[in-house]
Amino acid sequence: MTGDRPFPLVVVAPDTFKGSLTAAEAAAALARGLRRRLPGVRVVEHPIADGGEGSVEMVLRHGFRPVSCEVHGPTGEPVAATYALLGDTALVEMAEAAGLGLLPEGGPDDRTARTASTYGVGELVRDALDKGARRIVLAVGGSATTDGGAGMAAALGARTWTASGPVRPVGGAHLIDVERLDVDGLDARLPDAAVVVACDVDNPLTGPSGAAAVYGPQKGATAETVALLDRALNHWADLVTASTGRDLRGLPGAGAAGGLGFGAASLLGAEVRSGIDTLLELSGFARTVAGADLVIVGEGSLDEQSLHGKGPIGVATAAARAGARVVAVAGRSTVPLDRLRAVGIDDVHTLSELEPDTGRSMRQAADLLETIAERIAAAWLRDGTERPPAP
Repeated sequence: MTGDRPFPLVVVAPDTFKGSLTAAEAAAALARGLRRRLPGVRVVEHPIADGGEGSVEMVLRHGFRPVSCEVHGPTGEPVAATYALLGDTALVEMAEAAGLGLLPEGGPDDRTARTASTYGVGELVRDALDKGARRIVLAVGGSATTDGGAGMAAALGARTWTASGPVRPVGGAHLIDVERLDVDGLDARLPDAAVVVACDVDNPLTGPSGAAAVYGPQKGATAETVALLDRALNHWADLVTASTGRDLRGLPGAGAAGGLGFGAASLLGAEVRSGIDTLLELSGFARTVAGADLVIVGEGSLDEQSLHGKGPIGVATAAARAGARVVAVAGRSTVPLDRLRAVGIDDVHTLSELEPDTGRSMRQAADLLETIAERIAAAWLRDGTERPPAP
């Protein structure tokens, strides 16, 4: 304490630095650097996720407990998956059951792009219902699937038929052969459950901005398979529309996670919401940031896509509501500072400024973040006697 003012309060709330550090590791590195430059600084680490990798880990730091169960992975093999539960609220990270990281050795290819299923996601939802959850948040980043949520629906009781009889859909390509969908068998607890899809994309289900066209190639799909999957998803949407009486294929976010957003909205009555806003709410970020002098946000690449609902911008918006200033750190940034300031970020520091070589920068990310945090402390914080001027 200096005078009658406490040392400044800093909230470090980075997202993951992909290929280098988890969000928690990045937060810890920033905290070390701040404390080294200003030993009395008060630091709260609140690593974030925006509906993708790390969503379960994020809320487990804030009162949720882990629940593990065995489900079917994206290619049908058994996998051990974990979701988070607090009271009657469950956070299900779809990548735990149908993520790219669960594909067989060798990663995604054209075959997995056609056959990967969300069946295990439905099993996680069912288990959460069994445990008493009546609010289920689906964090949908990192999917290996393009099946429109058909696998999830099957695990929850929906039934499909081809010309040969009843079948369980196995991946998006299989949907082209489905002739009938019956949703009467869907889990009877779903109408009383509030389901939320937490995502950071606004793609529709089909078309040039749809699930197959935009994300299929990242999941191993060839151009031929992308075209097949898009047709299959359109056909699936026709069947769902006939069964439910509503056509949501154009809903922003319907294309999230290979169309899981569509399946959840159409068949489970889910609301599609901003991933970062939802995760900040679940983790009590408003309480964390109350009274903060500075918030440090960050991710591996701060780019044009970051400006459209990604984690750092969501955190900056919440910080502004609390009256805190915001500084960003990133591996690299391609966004002009004036545009960042327009969305509430006062300054940005990049690892590439300290280490231009990308490989070395990624390997040394923790050390570089510590150094950047020291610079932020020197430029933005005082020992409690005064607050630094705005830039």
